[in-house]
Amino acid sequence: MILITGGAGYIGAHVNKLINENGYQTIVLDNLKNSNQEMVKWGKFIKGDLNDENLISSIFKKYQIDIVIHLAELTSVSESVNNPSKYYENNYQYSVNLLNIAIRFNINKFIFSSTAAVYGNPKIIPISEKNACNPINPYGKSKLMFEEYLIKKSKEIENFNSVIFRFFNAAGADSNHEIGENHNPETHLIPIVLDVALGKRKKIGIFGADYPTPDGTCIRDYIHVNDIASAHLKVIDFLDKEKSDIFNLSMGKGFSVNEIIESCQRVTNSKIPHVIKNRRDGDPAILIADNKKVKKDLKWRTEFNQIDDIIKTSYNYQKKIN
Repeated sequence: MILITGGAGYIGAHVNKLINENGYQTIVLDNLKNSNQEMVKWGKFIKGDLNDENLISSIFKKYQIDIVIHLAELTSVSESVNNPSKYYENNYQYSVNLLNIAIRFNINKFIFSSTAAVYGNPKIIPISEKNACNPINPYGKSKLMFEEYLIKKSKEIENFNSVIFRFFNAAGADSNHEIGENHNPETHLIPIVLDVALGKRKKIGIFGADYPTPDGTCIRDYIHVNDIASAHLKVIDFLDKEKSDIFNLSMGKGFSVNEIIESCQRVTNSKIPHVIKNRRDGDPAILIADNKKVKKDLKWRTEFNQIDDIIKTSYNYQKKIN
């Protein structure tokens, strides 16, 4: 049985669905503060916080957990800049609580969802897992702190295997439109742009058009959420054979904010007005990953390799829920 923390969230719900479809049983632990229980259509749902040590212990006592997939996190870069202590507590300390309890109950397989934000402003593009980690915001720092703690425990404890996935920009939605991206408030670029096409917003704000990129807007590497889920399925077998490792999860291509808006216009056949705003603190200019390692070691491939195809799945889901 697999425990998925944050399994009612955007990425967690897609991971939970695919894992269940492949014959695994899951327990989903989520506090529902930034998620929705309606996204948990598979497995058993338990509402709770990672700082509730009694609850976490009771889950390990009651259920035969073999693997922990830790996806619960706070993710807003701007919020982390304004309230760093909240992020160090939630993303680091609560994760430490979870890991230590799991170890106490002899769990020896742990999968952690980290982030491209740990790299900060990389000097080498594309970014490989060997790049130096110099996060420039508390969100990235909080995730790197737990990465380091998890690596330390993996070295100290015999037969304890862990994998760290560094996600780049998750996007898209389930192809059957059962689940998708529906944050409140929404912070991700693609659904915000699609809100304009759907008439929910008048225009999109672009935070900075003076970055050192071809069109002046930030460039990001997007990955379909189902491709993230498939990597989690692949890594289950990997953990049976290997020790511990770190993998980037990305399409391996970069798209600027302007290019995302243009793609959304093509997909929706709509004009999407935009306005230039000031840069946000903590936003690197370019984040593009080298994903060769995960393809080689996990025999993993992305199903979605065109940005329009990713956005189409998101648009179809957004039309369904609006």
